[in-house]
Amino acid sequence: METACISKRKAVVTEMKTLFRPLCLALLLCLTSVPAAFASEGGAHAIVSATLPAWSIIPFVGMLLSIAICPLVKPHWWEKNMLAVAIGWSLVFLVPFAAAYGMGEALFRLLESVLIDYVPFIVLLFGLFVVAGGIAVKGTLAGTPKINALLLLIGTVLASWVGTTGAAMLMIRPVIKANAWRQKKVHVIVFFIFLVANMGGCLTPLGDPPLFMGFQRGVPFTWTFHLLPILLFNMVILFLVFFFLDSHLYKKELAAGRSPQDNQPAEKEPIRVEGAHNIVFIALIIVGVVANGVLPKEFAFFANGAGIPVYDEIVFPYATVVEIILILLAAYLSLKTTKTETRQLNEFTYAPIAEVAKLFIGIFITMIPALIFLKTHGAELGLSEPWQMFWATGALSSFLDNTPTYLVFLQTAGALGATQGIATSVGTVSQLMLEAISAGAVFMGANTYIGNAPNFMVKSIAEENKIKMPSFFGYMGWSCAILIPTFILDMIIFFW
Repeated sequence: METACISKRKAVVTEMKTLFRPLCLALLLCLTSVPAAFASEGGAHAIVSATLPAWSIIPFVGMLLSIAICPLVKPHWWEKNMLAVAIGWSLVFLVPFAAAYGMGEALFRLLESVLIDYVPFIVLLFGLFVVAGGIAVKGTLAGTPKINALLLLIGTVLASWVGTTGAAMLMIRPVIKANAWRQKKVHVIVFFIFLVANMGGCLTPLGDPPLFMGFQRGVPFTWTFHLLPILLFNMVILFLVFFFLDSHLYKKELAAGRSPQDNQPAEKEPIRVEGAHNIVFIALIIVGVVANGVLPKEFAFFANGAGIPVYDEIVFPYATVVEIILILLAAYLSLKTTKTETRQLNEFTYAPIAEVAKLFIGIFITMIPALIFLKTHGAELGLSEPWQMFWATGALSSFLDNTPTYLVFLQTAGALGATQGIATSVGTVSQLMLEAISAGAVFMGANTYIGNAPNFMVKSIAEENKIKMPSFFGYMGWSCAILIPTFILDMIIFFW
């Protein structure tokens, strides 16, 4: 028994090393001392914005194509080398960029992306993943159309209050367990990504990072409830489609001789929750996230971007430090206080979050030029109507990080000169325009696996449980067939 425990501990340590390796590599690159001679000059950032060539986005396109194609062509090779691919494409961008604009400017852009964006992003995902993985639902769950719809509904409602990542990690394993008896269940996971990992997070700033960024820039906390009619409309459509499809496939399962009672105990086990104390740690994570937005407004020590000077103009905010400490504390306490058996019930491993960490370090670095272009030329796109903002924000949020995309278009909308609407730090934005930007950023993250981080995590967990998920383009086939028509209706009814 003791030997087995030691082996398990070693396995956990190995997994943790795998998880944090890409982060450590990035931080090593970022924090290595640089001679002052390499520091960027004051106007260098503006020069980059004005002169950066369009072909600089090729590494980003290469990164996306690698994610889409490599798992299809060489799946085993991809599993072992995805981090190397991510670093490789990052260097394809960074080396020519450094040659053109100097080591100082390259370091500045790398630090800005990794420290300010990637680190808080992956720490939040890690915290929610670990804590949610300590909550297990026991009992007899039969994957019938009604039960599946109920589980999706619970997850969709939870997403606005514990974040799309938190809700996805809480609910994905019960959904997989309930449908373990079924042969055709990919559609359940796909609709789970649509609803729980994306759309459900639109009602509060806690639901999805773009909305929280809006809250930090003056959008009232409760304003996001204006998206409720759009959410309800989309839920009616998606749940009707899901229930029809699930019922059809359910009947086929029964006709083939399979039943919800397969592999179930003779006596139904009552449904109960183990590890429920982890809800306290989820609350602690939420406190950390909210504190990051509230502390600069309430305390002078945290105001005006006060923080740890890193390099050039980059400062790591004290408020973000507080957030990270609280999140990691929550994760640590969860690991220490949750029974091993509870995590075993969830078949908990670090593989899904490790995959996200590896891939997104490459995505965050290679998308630097794309975001520079968007920030520089966003106001020149001629987007003056809500429906235009809805599609522009959504289309880019399908492939880029939706938080900076949201902020760029929020800034663009604030410059349109609206006299009535929501007063933000970037100007007054009409309510309908803000609804369009918010809905596009949150809803259309479901269009691709990389549109929102929980998408990849859900996919990875499903594949760990022997569910053959669609390829990158295969998943887009689902989203184009189901989501795009829904979004067209959204445009006609709400934003035209």
